[in-house]
Amino acid sequence: MANTLQSKKRVRQSIKKNIHNSSQRSSYRTAIKSVRKSIASGNKEITLIFYKKAISKIDIIANKKIIHKNKAARQKRKLYKVIKELNFIS
Repeated sequence: MANTLQSKKRVRQSIKKNIHNSSQRSSYRTAIKSVRKSIASGNKEITLIFYKKAISKIDIIANKKIIHKNKAARQKRKLYKVIKELNFIS
């Protein structure tokens, strides 16, 4: 239990930060899922649109240090590899 004013404030701040970061991680996962679903559907145009949005989202949360930069690079590389194999990107 927090005793000092500073420690109580830090608890409040960490709860607020945790809620915000959780929503950011959730939207990042949703972006990746939408790319995978569009790949499964086989629609090239929609896949490329979702891919660009997902890459942007991954970069944003990596820059904010919500996920590690190496994890972000790995996720982007995996998405690119699948799209490249299906000849969606030349």
